[in-house]
Amino acid sequence: MTDGALFVPDPAAPADEDAMRLAIAEARLAEAHGDVPVGAVVIDAGGQVIGAGHNERELAQDPTAHAEILALRRAAAAVGSWRVLDATLVVTLEPCAMCAGAIVLSRVPRVVYGATDPKAGAAGSVVDLLAQPQLNHRPQVVRGVLEPECAELLRAFFRARRR
Repeated sequence: MTDGALFVPDPAAPADEDAMRLAIAEARLAEAHGDVPVGAVVIDAGGQVIGAGHNERELAQDPTAHAEILALRRAAAAVGSWRVLDATLVVTLEPCAMCAGAIVLSRVPRVVYGATDPKAGAAGSVVDLLAQPQLNHRPQVVRGVLEPECAELLRAFFRARRR
C-alpha cells in the first residue's frame, strides 16, 4: 500500500507518450462504431501491451463497457490474475468513478491519462478516488500526457454530433 495517490507533475516519459499514442489509436476504433473516442492500454513492466480496449458502450449496449474496464479485463486474463501488478494503465481520458474503482480493485500501481474530465473525472477533477486514504490501494497518477491530442479527439467527436 502506498501513502496516497502520487501526482506526478514532471513531463511524461517517452514511454508514456508512446503508450498514449497506442491508447489514442484504440480511441479511434471506438469512434468508428459511434462510441465516445476513449482508448486505454495496459503496459507491463517490460513495456509490452497486455491489455487494450476502447469504449464499446453503444456497440455492446453495456454501461460498463468503458475502455479502462475492457483493457483491465484483458490484462487480468493475460497475467492470469485479477491483480494487475507491475503495470501501467494508460487512458486518453481521466477515469470515471467506475473505472477508478476498477483501478483500485485491480491494484494497478500506475495510471497515466491524457485529457481531464471536468464532468465525471474521478482522478482529481470532480473527485479523486485514486487518492482516498480509506482505500487499500492508491496508484501513482500522471496527468496530461498528450492532452491536446486526447482532448481534440473528444471535441471533434462531439462537434460532429452537434451538427
